[in-house]
Amino acid sequence: MPRSTLQDLTRNDWTLIESKAKRISFKLGQEIIKGGARIDHLYVLRRGSASVELEGTTARAVIATLSAGDVCGEMAFLEDSTATAAVVAKDEVEVDAICADDLRELVAVFPGFGVRFYRSLAVLLAQRLRETSKELLREMTNKR
Repeated sequence: MPRSTLQDLTRNDWTLIESKAKRISFKLGQEIIKGGARIDHLYVLRRGSASVELEGTTARAVIATLSAGDVCGEMAFLEDSTATAAVVAKDEVEVDAICADDLRELVAVFPGFGVRFYRSLAVLLAQRLRETSKELLREMTNKR
């Protein structure tokens, strides 16, 4: 498994995840996650890069770029809801797709894994929120 944004997970945790993961490849321009769609997997990029895109009134806006080790689909996983953004392959991309039900089962069977997994997701989301806040502040400052 490549360096990951799920930093609290141990090597054994990754072995558990990999035992349940399915490897999927995407070509340039293919959607890994379709915005607004119900998804039942969490994705970890193994190779390549992808853009996170929000649908606007006239075009899509790229709000983030993901690379090997990054996670996507975490918000839909946590909320058990639809994806708020599309994730599109920027080149040849390979992901590990982990079924949400399999992850929940691992958490139930291995509570220590669950603590590390959910803490990792919380830290990841806090980091992303912090970066978004900084970007909004920069944009507000530049408009003055």
